[in-house]
Parts: sequence; C-alpha cells; structure tokens
Amino acid sequence: MANLKEVRIRIASVKSTQQITSAMKMVAASKLRRAQNAIIQMRPFAAKLKEILQNLSASLDGGDDASVFSEQRVPQKVLLIVISSNRGLCGAFNANVIKLTNRQIEENYTDQYKNSNVSLMTIGKKVSEYFGKRKFNVIAKHDEVFDDITFENISPIAEKVMQSFVDKEFDKIEIIYNQFKNAATQNLVVEQFLPVEPVELEEGETQNAKADYIFQPSKEEIIQDLIPKSLKVQFYKAILDSYASEHGARMTAMHQATDNAQELLKSLNLTYNKARQAAITNEILEIVGGAEALKG
Repeated sequence: MANLKEVRIRIASVKSTQQITSAMKMVAASKLRRAQNAIIQMRPFAAKLKEILQNLSASLDGGDDASVFSEQRVPQKVLLIVISSNRGLCGAFNANVIKLTNRQIEENYTDQYKNSNVSLMTIGKKVSEYFGKRKFNVIAKHDEVFDDITFENISPIAEKVMQSFVDKEFDKIEIIYNQFKNAATQNLVVEQFLPVEPVELEEGETQNAKADYIFQPSKEEIIQDLIPKSLKVQFYKAILDSYASEHGARMTAMHQATDNAQELLKSLNLTYNKARQAAITNEILEIVGGAEALKG
C-alpha cells in the first residue's frame, strides 16, 4: 500500500498541474478567438483574389504579356516554406508539420535532395530547431513573425521569396502548414506558392471562356500589380491559418490535459482513502490486541 505522505504530495502536484493547464486553456481560447476572426475575415478576400490570379494567368498567351510568376519550369531546385509555432504544449501540431515535410521530400523530391537542391525556409522555432540540427539546407529563419503578425511585416518575406523565383534560384516553391478548420481540427496542407498554378478547366471549357476579362488599365499594368499583391495575400493567409491552428491545437491539448488530471486525481484520492482506511484499521487492531493482552 502506498505511503500516505507520498500520495498527498502526488495529489498536490497533480492539482497544481491541473490549475496550470486550465489557465493555459483559457489563454489559448482567448487568443484563438482573435486569430479565428482574423483568418475567417481574410479567407473570402484571399480566395477571390486567388481565383482572379489564376484566371488572369490563364488569359495570358505566353508572349510578352506573360507573368514571370507563371513560368512553368522543371523543378530542379525546390524551396519548401515550413510553418510551425514558436512554442510547444500544443499536441502533435509541430510534429505533424515536420513529418509531412520529411514525407514530401522523400516522396516527391528525392533526387533533388540527393543533389542538395532542396532548400527550406522555416517560420517557427520548432521547425527551425529541428531542421537546423539536421542535414537540411535552411536558407532563412523567420521565427519573429509571430511576435507581430501584420501584412506589412509579412510582405517583405514574401517579396524575397518571389524574387528568388524570378531570379531562377528556385524552380518551384511550396508552403507546408496547418490549415485552420475549427478549434479541434487542423488540416495539414502542401500548397504550391510559385509558379502560379493554372486554373482548372472543366470538361469542354476553354481558357478564354474561363477567364473572360476586360482589362482596364492595360493587361501589363494589372499583371505587374495584381499578381504580386495576390501572392503576398496568399502567403499572409498561410501564416494566419497556421497561427489560428496553433492556438486551436493548444486549447484542445490543454483541455485534454486538464481532463486527464481530473481522472488522475480521482484515482489518487481513491488510493489515498484506501491507504488511510488501512492505517486506521491497523491502529484499531493494535488497540484491540493491546486491550486483550491487558485482560489476560
């Protein structure tokens, strides 16, 4: 039977942990509410802008008006932008991103990796630490973006990535992150950032029918302004998605930890009561035995 003092210490420790996890759950819920509002407001705008971007790309005839961001090249050099969190205690949130990145390299970019043509840009301390300690070509780390997530702070990073594609440093750029669905569910996605993916045509549909636009001002001016802006918005949306997913995962993890602590407390209290009852029974037996001895 466990020692009463040891069980009391364990009960006090679990209660303290439960208070911490409960407080962290409330903090995560508060941050999640703001992050969720931000991504929900951003999504319709980002989705429509992406649709226009794809349709605009589909309308280009491949001549002088073609966008440099739509140029399809053999993916000999690949850049993966991996987004995680700066902190832990959010379940398998970070581990899942790391696993998906490794799987993406193994399944799709084995030859490029062998030739050292797979580079990583990490956003979040967890992936920065993991890939930084291993044999991966990490060209940049931007863990600071989560300190102040604004479009103005994210745009310079997106511009550098876009310029690296224009300069043909990379032939293909993908973003790997958790897409926010709800507080309990995050969908891992691999999203092609560059080159701009052509619009998906339905059966029997032509590009001209799908992208029937009247350009005002000129098509060249729109291409120079709209496509870079749309790409920045897509990059910003991915970070907002990951940020909301992080807090959803942390709130869920802390909720489960709090519930587990409650179950453990029930078990420990039962063990404590049994031990206390056994100790009382032993004391009674000793007293009764002493009394019988005196009678004899």
